[in-house]
Amino acid sequence: MIRLNLVLLLAVLASAIYLVSVQYDSRRLFTELDRAKTEAHRLELENERLQVEKRAHTTPARVEKLAREKLQMSQAKPGITTYVTYAEAPPAAGQTPLPSSAATVSGVVR
Repeated sequence: MIRLNLVLLLAVLASAIYLVSVQYDSRRLFTELDRAKTEAHRLELENERLQVEKRAHTTPARVEKLAREKLQMSQAKPGITTYVTYAEAPPAAGQTPLPSSAATVSGVVR
């Protein structure tokens, strides 16, 4: 009888210790989950902010302004455009001649 009571007491103590351990792990995991959710929310907000910033940096007006100021680019105008045409070269032996439209080259000259 005493042995049975001792075995039962040890079983109750072991299950109590296991229960406390499981509850501790559960609380620890819940805390980690809450921290991870908070970090995910922060990262979502950061991503949205960066997307807005990206859209602001790629507006056509800003790109044009940077091209003018930093790269000293200007829009092509008829006054500064020179069209260059090359005479057709005679085809080499065994080659077919190019159509006349392929011999014309145009470009912008500054």
